[in-house]
Order: sequence, then C-alpha cells, then structure tokens
Amino acid sequence: MARINRLNALLEVLRTSPERVNKVFVQKERGPHRIGEVVREARSRGVPFLFVPRRRLDQLAPGHQGVLAEVSAKAFTTLEDILAGAARPFLAILDEVEDPQNLGAILRSAAGAGVDGVLLPERRSAGLTDAVETVSAGALERVKVARVPNLVRAMEELRECGVWLVGADGSAPGLWHEFDYTLPVGVVLGSEGRGLRPLVRKTCDRLLAIPLAGGVESLNVAAAASVFLFEAVRQRRAASLT
Repeated sequence: MARINRLNALLEVLRTSPERVNKVFVQKERGPHRIGEVVREARSRGVPFLFVPRRRLDQLAPGHQGVLAEVSAKAFTTLEDILAGAARPFLAILDEVEDPQNLGAILRSAAGAGVDGVLLPERRSAGLTDAVETVSAGALERVKVARVPNLVRAMEELRECGVWLVGADGSAPGLWHEFDYTLPVGVVLGSEGRGLRPLVRKTCDRLLAIPLAGGVESLNVAAAASVFLFEAVRQRRAASLT
C-alpha cells in the first residue's frame, strides 16, 4: 500500500486512477487552497475521504501538504465488469468487514473457490492494503474486487439481474447447505461482531446459519465465508458431473 501526501500527486491519481485510492485523509484545519480541490475530486469520483486533525497527519506523514491518501497497487473493478465476465455469477458480498486479516483470508478463500468477484462497501471496510495482500498470500491478484457506494443498492441491482442473495446469519433457522448454489448467487457476510446490518439482512433472499456446539456463539467471518463458499463449490462441481 503506497501513501501519497503531496497535493499535485494526489490530484493526479484521483483524476486518472481513482479506483486505486482506498481513502483520503484531509486535515480539518485551514491549509493550502488546493485541499478543497482534493475534496471535490474525491467526492465526485466516489472516493471515501475523512477529515482529521492536522496533528494526526503529522504523525502519519511528516511533511504532508494537508492530505494523505492510501493508494493500492491493485485497482478496484466495477460490479458491471464482474457481471460481464460471469455466465452464472458467484459472488462474495462483504458487509463492513473491517479487519485486514479477515479480508485477506476471505479473498484467499474466494480465489480458491473460484468466485467471479468480491463486493465491498466504500465506507467501514478494510481496503486492499499491504496487510490484506500478505494474508491473501497472492490471491488478491486473482480476484476481482469492486467497491460500491451503497451495498444495499448494489444488492438490489444484483437481484434485478437474477442473482440470489444468501446471507450468513447465526440466528437463522435454515442451514448453510439448504440452498441451490448452482443458481447465480451472492454469499453475503457481515462484519466482525455485529454481523449483517438490518437493511442488508432484509435485502437477502435467504438467511442461513452454521450450527455450532460447545457454547461457541459464532464463527470468525473468514471461517464462515469458507464454509459457505465451498458448499457452493461442492454443489456446482457435483452438478457439472451429472
């Protein structure tokens, strides 16, 4: 993950490769007049930005010009691009997974399962950082990842395209394997601790659970992702043999 703390360099990246920018930090205090230009470019291109005290930027990037951006070596793709390359879409949809370790592990499982793409919300999600790339052990380069402004809206678009949405929810009465994953499908996984947000849960077509014993309340989201994704792999491979 590269960092850019110079105004001209950041404006160039925002204009030419905004899909590579994970997040922009902007100082709250008055600074160079071009800071406003950075905010306008980020907002117009759907790049997340956050106002922080100048002293925070001083700690993160001494010598900054009032801004700091985290820029990924891997560019995000679009939902449209993912669907265009998928005859029978198989997606992983992550609702505010913020831990880079979990995101990296999920991307590795997603690559192994052969998903067509992974969807992340713009806000409250880990970016494609060095930590994510390290945990994915190279799998990040083999998976298409799209960042969407509004996850629920993207899910609704998927439903309109005939994609079924299966949410992992520990309180659901149905079990993880009680669905026909040979259909176009998106597996929806919630954040660490909170699970699926209410509106995301409501937008799912089915909610299914993984039964646990021994007083364990829930699986780590990366572990749950593996269970769901590889059930889909099992069913799809079995169907291709019949």
